[in-house]
Amino acid sequence: MKKDEVRKQMTTPLGAPAYPSGPFYFRNREYLNILYRTDMEALRRVVPEPLEIDEPLVKFEVMYMPDVTGLGAYTESGQVIPVSFNGEKGEYLHAMYVDNHPAIAVGREASAYPKKLGAPRLYIDSDTLVGTLDYGSLRVATATMGYKHQPMDLEHARQEICQPTFMLKIVPNADGSQKLCQLMRTQINDLTIHGAWTAPARLQLFAHALAPMADLPVLEVISASHIITDLTLSKPDVIYDYLKEQ
Repeated sequence: MKKDEVRKQMTTPLGAPAYPSGPFYFRNREYLNILYRTDMEALRRVVPEPLEIDEPLVKFEVMYMPDVTGLGAYTESGQVIPVSFNGEKGEYLHAMYVDNHPAIAVGREASAYPKKLGAPRLYIDSDTLVGTLDYGSLRVATATMGYKHQPMDLEHARQEICQPTFMLKIVPNADGSQKLCQLMRTQINDLTIHGAWTAPARLQLFAHALAPMADLPVLEVISASHIITDLTLSKPDVIYDYLKEQ
């Protein structure tokens, strides 16, 4: 392969790339979101400056994506922290666990999503919507919510999904030093909501050294939502460069 051809490649291995080029369109993307109160000192240990924490809140989410152009079908789970940056309120993506390699690769390489391999599930158990996350063979999280108890205001659901999202992108050099260390911002703008509901919910987190969700303990469940959408992810922009500050 000629040098100019190599420069056109998005990812390796050459001839069998880990993921295709986007944009990525999601049909019937299904969310289970549980907002809960946690310990403020625990949040301060994991939220990077210059992001600011307004309240000690965390959103646990499980997303089932049965139809994604270029990526297939997969499920994702993680923790999202409400923050602000220069006065703009949004959410910091703290951790994401995914069961699909192309989705992990493109999320980390082409963007800044903090994705690791995990085994999340979202399913209906009788009258209950259930979201779980396993890391290896061990349970990390179990979330339960009443199934479609009360309709949710669609504009409120839109605001929940379309908040600005902040992510930390770190890329190392071969010697282990940082090549990139940037804070990035993205926001979903292309969104269709097929339905949204709320109901009573509970969340259990279990301690794990390599999936430390329980380090942000559940002190009180504030609210829960179940939202079904079609959407397209937007490309992120760099809003802060840590290395330029040195």
